Amino acid sequence: MSLFAFAPSRGPRWPLATQAALGIAAPIAVMTLLGQPSLGYVAASGAFTVLFAGSAPVVDRARILPLVGAGLIVSAILGVVAASNAWLVSIGVVVVAIVSAALSFGFRLGPPGPLFFVLVYGLSAHVSVSSSVSPLVYICALAAGCAFSYAIALMPLMLPRTRAIAPRPLRELLPGPSFDADARMLLLRVAIVSVLGVLLGLIIDPVRTYWIVGSAVAVIGVAAARRAAFQRGLHRMLGTVVGAGLYALLALLHPAGLWLALLLGALQFAIELVVVRHYALALVFITPLVLLLTGAATGDIGSLDVALERIVDTLVGAALGAASGLLHPRTGSSPR
Repeated sequence: MSLFAFAPSRGPRWPLATQAALGIAAPIAVMTLLGQPSLGYVAASGAFTVLFAGSAPVVDRARILPLVGAGLIVSAILGVVAASNAWLVSIGVVVVAIVSAALSFGFRLGPPGPLFFVLVYGLSAHVSVSSSVSPLVYICALAAGCAFSYAIALMPLMLPRTRAIAPRPLRELLPGPSFDADARMLLLRVAIVSVLGVLLGLIIDPVRTYWIVGSAVAVIGVAAARRAAFQRGLHRMLGTVVGAGLYALLALLHPAGLWLALLLGALQFAIELVVVRHYALALVFITPLVLLLTGAATGDIGSLDVALERIVDTLVGAALGAASGLLHPRTGSSPR
């Protein structure tokens, strides 16, 4: 995974990219037209559902994605419940990271692994204390977003040739729980970076611990190899710095309403096209997307202070995630 080369193509990505773009843009556009844009921003987080099991046949995704959506909703509920207490939020970050990692690695969920469960938990805790949306309405909006993304993912079933594929048993799609040496090492790394990330977050800013931990978990990914840890850490650091600059430029346009929906959809589309081929380039688009979405939900869109904070948080988290790769034997093991 070089900074100066793209990984080989793994097949067409535009179908998944289109689904992800619609999942994030459509709720914002619809709720903006209905006069409730804040609910659209929350529902857009449900688009993370469609990012899982992207290479599996649609008939198999139909069985996997409801479990993913349920996990995201539970993460959001925990975030909303803990939101009023910074200590609870920090403890919850560790719990959500470890539990979601155990389930992801134990049942071979595959990429993007536990990352978005941690991110949804943190965003829910942050947004619920920074916006006027009530906790119950927040959860309902996010659940609706998950359901909408699930419906988009199933749209190819309208084609007879897609329905003709025989679905595999769920036990075959998500075998486990079982933990081989790679899974145990990945889980150990997540546990370590979660605890250390929270401790560092308490020093830097308790409100931002979820971003530090999320950055570390993203670097760990699902590849049990020392070299992969260092490469992903470098990609995340550089990609986030450039992405923060892109956010600063986009913020000057003060995007809102339908224009913001279109912009976020375009960023999500670009992310899914390149994320499996060049991680740093994907981060260039991921960073402004998350900053714009979070800023819109909390009402501080365009804040350059937030961009600088995210750079610091990402550098700390990515360094933790990369350093945890030292736990692997020097020879490493091939990514699963």
